[in-house]
Amino acid sequence: MGSDLTRVRENVGLAPLTTLGVGGSARFFVRAESVGDVEEAVAFARRRTLPLFVLGGGSNLLVSDRGWDGLVLRIGISGIQQRREPSRTFLSAGAGMDWDEFVEYCVAKNLGGIECLSGIPGSVGGTPVQNVGAYGQEVSETIAAVLSFDLEENRIRELTAEECGFSYRGSIFNTSQGGRYVILRVTYRLSSDMKPSLGYADLQKYFSRRDGTPTLAGVREAVLAIRAGKGMLITAGDPDSRSAGSFFKNPVLSEAQHSELVRRAAERGLEVPSYPALSQQRKVSAAWLVENSGFRKGYVRGKAGISSKHALAIVNLGGATAADIVALKDEIQARVELEWGVRLEPEPVFLGF
Repeated sequence: MGSDLTRVRENVGLAPLTTLGVGGSARFFVRAESVGDVEEAVAFARRRTLPLFVLGGGSNLLVSDRGWDGLVLRIGISGIQQRREPSRTFLSAGAGMDWDEFVEYCVAKNLGGIECLSGIPGSVGGTPVQNVGAYGQEVSETIAAVLSFDLEENRIRELTAEECGFSYRGSIFNTSQGGRYVILRVTYRLSSDMKPSLGYADLQKYFSRRDGTPTLAGVREAVLAIRAGKGMLITAGDPDSRSAGSFFKNPVLSEAQHSELVRRAAERGLEVPSYPALSQQRKVSAAWLVENSGFRKGYVRGKAGISSKHALAIVNLGGATAADIVALKDEIQARVELEWGVRLEPEPVFLGF
């Protein structure tokens, strides 16, 4: 293949390329720094009939201990292209760019719309897949288009936001069309006259203790501080940051399911925190369900555990295997379902299981 950087490598360990730090090796591995590199890597996989997995920042991923018997394609496409219109600015960012560096760049340019998504680990290309969201913002609110390589049609395609089919923590990229598209660039529609988003209680509390009008930079600073306090920032030397972020999605319940949950909680003298979501459904806190099923922060199960700062983060305490992480996940899911009648859905991608 092209340059040294894009040459196919064999038996590359994947654990160091993930934030959890567990898992086996990829049989073949390519780092693609251009669209041409991606096309060459896809052709290589096709010639050998290899399954293909696209790796971004490795922050929302659990690799099995036996690894991946195919080609792992790591997207390294970088660079930002800018186009201005009277009321908004379009920024097209390479899928391999570090997400938080992109947020920092936008905030420095006084472009609002993604400031609450500061500190989220991973790459730009991963954000549309999951419809990444935090503190009252979701990327789907700002994504204008996604440039991708369509493996089914063997061509480059630009998908509109509507074609991406965004939903809560979802899109066509991780549901109906999972595995079809390799994301190359993402275009965001941002605004310089947008007021900072303060819809979330944590942010309102943070700014209630400070004078003056919050700025985009101030909101970014606040979000980073709040995330750090919950162990949700990747910080060298912090054992709580060796995680895949939130391991479980906040469940979205029907009215009937929510009523049953409220009834069970009332029997124990507890109140279920919730907020409206998706028409007639209710989103509830997965962290609350975990903590009220007997799992405290800092819970330890062998070499895996729960973060001492956040009940939803499963952490590698040092030397954990993927099997250790899965065993803890299974234990939490089973207990929450037994106690509350709610099945927690994992958020990370499971590779090689």
